[in-house]
Amino acid sequence: MCACFHVGLYKQGLLHDLSKYSPVEFRAGCKYYAGDRSPNNVQRMEEGCSTAWLHHKGRNKHHFEYWVDYNVDRDAPYPLQGMKMPVRYVVEMFCDRVSACKVYQKENYTDRSPLEYYLRSKKRLAPIIHPETAALLETMLRVLAEKGEKEAYSYIRTQVLGKKK
Repeated sequence: MCACFHVGLYKQGLLHDLSKYSPVEFRAGCKYYAGDRSPNNVQRMEEGCSTAWLHHKGRNKHHFEYWVDYNVDRDAPYPLQGMKMPVRYVVEMFCDRVSACKVYQKENYTDRSPLEYYLRSKKRLAPIIHPETAALLETMLRVLAEKGEKEAYSYIRTQVLGKKK
């Protein structure tokens, strides 16, 4: 919520991740809480899939997985493809990733942490996430890594979202 507020996405900040209070997500969050990683990953390891994640990603537009659809090109190498996300949801995804890194990494967090986390999975995500969405996310993460949080929020507010200071 705070990160969304910093970039001027007040409504999205207030409504962010409300589905976590639904029974399927809340129960899994309580049962599989680990403190240093997502309860969804723990549920996935324990049960073979995360019903909480499947519910969550289908209701929250700031997850690129929400925007995956069938590819109508029958000759495409993958049957599914990522659709281009609206900019405000890519920004919310950035905020979500930064916040998650802070929560899970605690005192080990640096402004490079979210970029490093993204880069570790970039190759695996490439066939799924829309290239323009990936490029925008990576640009914002690089600004954070190279210039710090205050500059990143300012850049996103003015250059990405086109809001006045």
